[in-house]
Amino acid sequence: MHSTDSMGFPHTNLALFVGLAAVWGSSFVAIKAGLEYFPPLLYAALRFELAALAMFAYAAVRADRWLPRGRTEWLHVVTSGAFVYGAYHAFLFVGQQHVSSAVAAIIVCTAPVLTIGFARLFLANERLAAAGIAGLLVSFIGVFIVARPDPGALLSGGSRGEILILTAAASTALGSVLVQRYPVDLPLETRQAWAMTLGAVVLHTMSLARSESLTSVEWSPEAIGALAYLVLLPSIAGFLAYFALLDRMGSIQTNLVEYLTPIFAAVVGWLWLGEGLDALTLLGFLVIVLGFALIKQATLRAELPRLRRLLS
Repeated sequence: MHSTDSMGFPHTNLALFVGLAAVWGSSFVAIKAGLEYFPPLLYAALRFELAALAMFAYAAVRADRWLPRGRTEWLHVVTSGAFVYGAYHAFLFVGQQHVSSAVAAIIVCTAPVLTIGFARLFLANERLAAAGIAGLLVSFIGVFIVARPDPGALLSGGSRGEILILTAAASTALGSVLVQRYPVDLPLETRQAWAMTLGAVVLHTMSLARSESLTSVEWSPEAIGALAYLVLLPSIAGFLAYFALLDRMGSIQTNLVEYLTPIFAAVVGWLWLGEGLDALTLLGFLVIVLGFALIKQATLRAELPRLRRLLS
């Protein structure tokens, strides 16, 4: 088990981390764009059905084993499929019908905070130092600056989208912690292929319960493009990077990626969908970045000499 108090970012991990933030940040925009053409749960289910097929093909070439064995391995993939793929994306896709890409990404920033709570409940070795907790709280303030929840709207149901996305964040935080209770030697590609399949089953079941149908899909170049983008980058490349980081760094540090995704979501949302940003939203982003800097202050200080050498 990794301890997150002292672990920094090796350069390979840093590249994975920033790349993951970019593809996951842009995924909020692809989700928002595709919701114009797909029912939300069916959209999510199709995404992971296609991604699972591609991942099984990739596993057949790269992995030395394509089938989980034993109770622990099956618990690992079922937990991942149910929480990280199924529940998270069910709440996220339905919630994003009501909020912008950037706001959705920022609300998901609560995942690292929730991860700490779940980790303290379920993982004895997962902790964060005092400075890291302070940084998380500062970032959480940034989330509230952007979302600006209205108590009256919360009571009347006017903040349904925000509540659904907060539930999505709780689902992925819990899932990322619980999978670490079941350490496995199953190849990463095989793990994700099975987890995506199980997630797609959960999503299709929920879609059928909502009476969603393929006949209601409006097939268009943008719809196909949005779905293809979600399958290839956030679903396949993104989740491979995510679970690789989870294995190397632990759930608390890996879920800090949520603090960079809103920046990419805001920029891509502006370029692709013309979504605007107001001054308070920008302020919230700055507060979130400040919190992230507090969390990673030791790593940033360690990297400063190397940065000076590169710039000199």
